[in-house]
Amino acid sequence: MKNIHLNGKAFKIALISMMLFIGVISIGSMVYVKTNYDESFSRVDKPDPNYSGYLRYNDVADAYERTEIAFESGGNVLKGHVYGNENDKGLVVISAGLGFGAENYLAETMYFVDNGWRVLTFDNTGTHESEGESTMGPSQSMLDLDAALTFIQGDQRLNNLLILLYGHSWGGYAVTAILDSDFDIAAVASIAGFNSPMELLKEQSDSLLGAFSPIAYPFLWIYQKMLFGNTAWVTATSGINSTDTPVMIIHGVKDEAIAYAGASIIAHRDEMTNPNIVYKTCSAAYHDGHNNLFESDAASEYAKAKNLEYKEIYNRYDGEIPDHIKAEYYEGVDRFRTSELDLDFMDEINFFFEEQL
Repeated sequence: MKNIHLNGKAFKIALISMMLFIGVISIGSMVYVKTNYDESFSRVDKPDPNYSGYLRYNDVADAYERTEIAFESGGNVLKGHVYGNENDKGLVVISAGLGFGAENYLAETMYFVDNGWRVLTFDNTGTHESEGESTMGPSQSMLDLDAALTFIQGDQRLNNLLILLYGHSWGGYAVTAILDSDFDIAAVASIAGFNSPMELLKEQSDSLLGAFSPIAYPFLWIYQKMLFGNTAWVTATSGINSTDTPVMIIHGVKDEAIAYAGASIIAHRDEMTNPNIVYKTCSAAYHDGHNNLFESDAASEYAKAKNLEYKEIYNRYDGEIPDHIKAEYYEGVDRFRTSELDLDFMDEINFFFEEQL
């Protein structure tokens, strides 16, 4: 009887120890997931214009007038602009990638204006000139686009125009997921987009944690649910399949941020039922990644050379580059060259949009 009692006591101790261990692991995992999640979606302020290698509005202000706009999304005021106010062919709404502001897509904005479109751009929540303590998470891009389209509906200067959506990365998800809504969208170009927030988070978790990644999945799921409710489960596929709106889906085979055969929208092409989808796989050198799809070969070559030049300066000063040296470097960067577009790429999208007129 004594041995049975001791065995029972040992079992209870082992069970309690196991429960405590699981509890500690669970709490630690949740803290780890939340910390890394919040860091990944922290606020992104606008870079110092003195240290900018991309085209800025001040570079083209004389040739491209714009009107400032503002609208609310989730309690934050988002800032944006409308370009080409005299154009009436249609309104192209640009949805930016995570960490990028509207000005990062200034070259595309100018291209569309030059081709007769009016263009609306905006900074997402927690980005550049818009309010928000953070960028929230992968579902936020769709919520911000929803707010932008709601603003358009209520603006008499814009609500009579055909609406076309152009989105990259975070925005590539938004412009497709939003199709399962009441907005009247004429056409969509989705570039390097992910299919669903959870697929993206799982892919990033796998890259970061490897074999331990599945431990994080439940906590990612819970945190997404806490932040976004049912919006967290909206997918690009469901949006695309909810309508017959023409959609162009573009992705690079060597995308380093959203894997072509992984979390990308194009990886789900076998699930698409919308009859008006055009798929474009980018595999050419300098046009097969995440951020270089719309760059010209010359822009990619020039940026590569300037990056090597900066690396030499960085190494020379062991990372502590004096301000005047850094300013001198950026003064020598031709921002028109770094921002030069692949016109064949852009013309294909423009033609796709024009087919819907």
